[in-house]
Amino acid sequence: MFHRLHIQMTFFSALIIGIVIFIMTTACNFIAENNTRQNAWNTFQNNAISCISHLETQSIISSDWILQVEKTYDISMDIRDNGNSLYLKKLQTDSLDETIFRKAEEISATSYALDLSNPGAVSKLTKRIFFQMKDFYVSTALIPKSHGTVSMIILYSLDSVKHRILLQRLAFSGAAFLAILALSICSWFFTGRMITPLEKSRQEQTEFIAAASHELRSPLAVILSGISAMKKADPKEQEHFLSVIEKEGTRMSLLINDMLSLSNADNHSWKMHPVSCELDTLLLDTYEKYEPLMQDHHMKFFIELPEEEIPPCPCDPERISQVLGILLDNAISYVPENGKIILSLSQTKTHFLIRVKDNGPGIPDFAKTSVFRRFYRADSARNNRQHFGLGLCIAYEIISLHKGTISVLDTPGGGSTFQISLPLA
Repeated sequence: MFHRLHIQMTFFSALIIGIVIFIMTTACNFIAENNTRQNAWNTFQNNAISCISHLETQSIISSDWILQVEKTYDISMDIRDNGNSLYLKKLQTDSLDETIFRKAEEISATSYALDLSNPGAVSKLTKRIFFQMKDFYVSTALIPKSHGTVSMIILYSLDSVKHRILLQRLAFSGAAFLAILALSICSWFFTGRMITPLEKSRQEQTEFIAAASHELRSPLAVILSGISAMKKADPKEQEHFLSVIEKEGTRMSLLINDMLSLSNADNHSWKMHPVSCELDTLLLDTYEKYEPLMQDHHMKFFIELPEEEIPPCPCDPERISQVLGILLDNAISYVPENGKIILSLSQTKTHFLIRVKDNGPGIPDFAKTSVFRRFYRADSARNNRQHFGLGLCIAYEIISLHKGTISVLDTPGGGSTFQISLPLA
């Protein structure tokens, strides 16, 4: 499903990118083509004016000059002296078809009122016009001379302009193709990174549902088995089965409450109610509450508080107390009989530090981050059926809501230390 979504997201991203690049490329190419045509037209006009000006000032038309100008400016000229073609024209084997010049002459006369075949109509001033035919830029001129008139037709082939435009189109198309290809590849990796958290979330949800189903199935099986046994048992034995059913029902209730807590955290509906809290007082209350339980489990329980006065901490005392309860319950489950557990408080320049130390078996390095995952339990804790592997995850969510951190360290000499860091303000 996610692979198909990945492909679809990449396709639509590439499509949108392609449309945007196509529009931008088309606009840029249109501007570039117009500039190319305009530059060619301006260059042709300047060259034609230069040729006409030369003829205005010269009484003799040099064949070398004509050949040089045609080669330099890449133009073709038809010059007539009083209506007669120059002798050079008859010698040019590579000149344009005569019909093209006659077509230009016809357009000049009909569309622009400059009749090259009627030299008598010319004034004492040079007349010149510029226009465009299908494949040529054209300039025609009538130049008055003392002995008559000189008519001139200058043609510039648009083949070179079309060639430059074709190269521009190929360059823009190639650049657009490479841009779309590169951005499509980037889209593939970018959408892949976007989908990765979704895949991970789905996998975690699947694992969560599977683990929750497993945890709920176990007490439910015991309850159904107890009910079935009660139907066949003597009245004296029914009390025992009722006790078992009640115990397993309580286990299911605790698990469901934990799952609801995590659901509220996932939905961001788990609200904190921070107040100004004296952490040393909170730790003392927790110590007094758990000291009898520690004695029942033959544990050595100590508390370490700073001698100097510490400022109040803005936190939700009920939630922090819940986290401490989770850490102490875990310590009781892991630490063997006659073990030692220490609850301590300290302060740095920016944070309060609460630690729960024990001298139990410890947690290996590879599992130090896994212990905060849902339904994670070390093998040594699976004998305790009251632990579902959700406590540390709930503690992590609570501390995160307080903008603090919780981590697990090694206790010097062996064991684990859970450290809570809460900001001073």
